[in-house]
Amino acid sequence: MPATTLLFRDDAYSASCQATIVEITPEGGIITDRTVFYAQGGGQPGDVGAIVRADGERTAITNTVYGADRSQIVHLVGAEAASRLAVGESVELQLDWERRFKRMRVHTALHLLSVVLPYPVTGGSIGDGDGRLDFDIPDAGIDKTEVTEKLNALIARDAPVTERWITDEELDANPGLVKTMSVKPPRGSGRVRLVEIEGIDLQPCGGTHVRHTREIGAVAITDIEKKGKQNRRVRMSLVD
Repeated sequence: MPATTLLFRDDAYSASCQATIVEITPEGGIITDRTVFYAQGGGQPGDVGAIVRADGERTAITNTVYGADRSQIVHLVGAEAASRLAVGESVELQLDWERRFKRMRVHTALHLLSVVLPYPVTGGSIGDGDGRLDFDIPDAGIDKTEVTEKLNALIARDAPVTERWITDEELDANPGLVKTMSVKPPRGSGRVRLVEIEGIDLQPCGGTHVRHTREIGAVAITDIEKKGKQNRRVRMSLVD
């Protein structure tokens, strides 16, 4: 089966799209030829929203995940709801945009946090208005207020956020681009997507981001937890 076309990689601001159902899984998953929905992965949750039929009937999408070979995107609706849909049917996919945009703001802010704290990243997650990164830090003593101020100063620069692609070989030749120790850059197609925050950061990432840092809004570091001898978990929240 052909791979799902991932429209969000070219335009994370597309909140809906027309699509054709190409497969319905026994578990109640809907696979379409194209989608604006981000599939769960890399610390970012899968998108939620709705499938809208031609007659206006709405079916809730409760999560979005990758298929078995990771080339298709599966929109989870449940077996009962899936039984009312048909392969070959043309539908509209509609994101819960408010939730997605919060995740875009948080995800971009976490890229900036990895600049403020330039240590190896051992883990992370993105929520609906908050998120966290785990760092391999030799010494403690991180000050929440200082990190918050530096993070908001970077946000206020209103730097453009753009994407471009490099080959797997180019990434292998530049291993310093990879900051995350636990999450590997998305590979498999022969090329890797880089996300650049102009003049601030450049790293591989398959997630969704805002177009300019000022769209993140004000943020605050809410907690710094000791998770091991050298592991510090830094939690961040959107303020507005």
